[in-house]
Amino acid sequence: MAISVAGGVKPAQVTEIEHRLQKQLIVGKGKSIAMADEFDAEMEDDANKLEIEREAIRARLAKQNQAKLVFDAVSKQLLTSVNSSIEQQLSSPEQVLAKSRLDEKQILLLELLYSKHVDLARVRPLVAALPWLERDLANIVNGSSFRHRRPKSSDVQVTDIKLVLNYIGIENLQMLIPYFCLRRMMPSGQPQMLWLTRKLWRYSVVSSIAALALAELHEKDKAFIYSCSLMSQLGATCVINQCANTFDDMWGEWLREASASRDKELYDAVMATEFPANDVYQQVLSHSRSLNWQLLRLLNFDNSRLTQTYKAIDTSMKYAELDQDSALIERASCFAKVYLLHEAGNISAAERRLMFDYYRVTEQEQVRLSAQNFRKLVLF
Repeated sequence: MAISVAGGVKPAQVTEIEHRLQKQLIVGKGKSIAMADEFDAEMEDDANKLEIEREAIRARLAKQNQAKLVFDAVSKQLLTSVNSSIEQQLSSPEQVLAKSRLDEKQILLLELLYSKHVDLARVRPLVAALPWLERDLANIVNGSSFRHRRPKSSDVQVTDIKLVLNYIGIENLQMLIPYFCLRRMMPSGQPQMLWLTRKLWRYSVVSSIAALALAELHEKDKAFIYSCSLMSQLGATCVINQCANTFDDMWGEWLREASASRDKELYDAVMATEFPANDVYQQVLSHSRSLNWQLLRLLNFDNSRLTQTYKAIDTSMKYAELDQDSALIERASCFAKVYLLHEAGNISAAERRLMFDYYRVTEQEQVRLSAQNFRKLVLF
């Protein structure tokens, strides 16, 4: 008879499976399955061109022993400098926050939107104080897919934020604002970051769809569960962004110096040096979960429901010790990990059963989750 591991101290095999998914997102070379709300489609050509150029340089260096030695030495030195700078920056949550795209207005907005009685009069000035969010919401209202929801003057561009929010409505804002907040947090930088961003975004969307489905099934607070699940990649995105920005800055500086020196071997060595995804993966494992709540505490949201949930998920030794909200979000995350690993052919049936057993994902929940469309988050 099989021994259940449900809810106790997390088995090493469960941890390994979870790390496997994280590595697939950050290090894996495979490109994410296309979704209906892709990022920066125009960057794809640039990403492919840079990848092809680097591969060509590495192939040429491999045939030239001396040039290969130069590449190995230069690349190692560059990445050592990058990793040293990253280690220093990530040692302090205050430094991470200072370089992030997160501020208290975004968190306060999320809190207002999952409160029992949402007051648009309080939401409106916060949206207006975030020009990128105001623009994104106005674009939704003025887009062709939304115009049929508006009155007769549907050809008139809506710019007044009060009208924009009223047209969208509270329930849709509860979906859209966390969505746009996370999109803004997603990693950017060199074109090669596009693949990583798409994979991380897809994991976030699959998790949030699963969380919504479970919240509906168990009649829980959908607005909170959705926001909390979607924003649970906050720490990971901050770590990756910091790493990407540090690499971009140093790589660009070294490339300019190599170009100025007119040393082709040096220039090729710098040009062929790739973003240190394996090292970044280790940093994400070390810092992301704790940063989820530490960043919110630094913004003075110590008693926020979001902060308490993220801290519980990070610090609880056993799944069985989690409160109902935290447990539901962890079950949604478990399903998303299994779903994406299965999609990539990277998990066995026995491992899938182990994950569902540990996180106590019931047969009823599996049936409900299996019926969801994980290709698109339905926002309105």
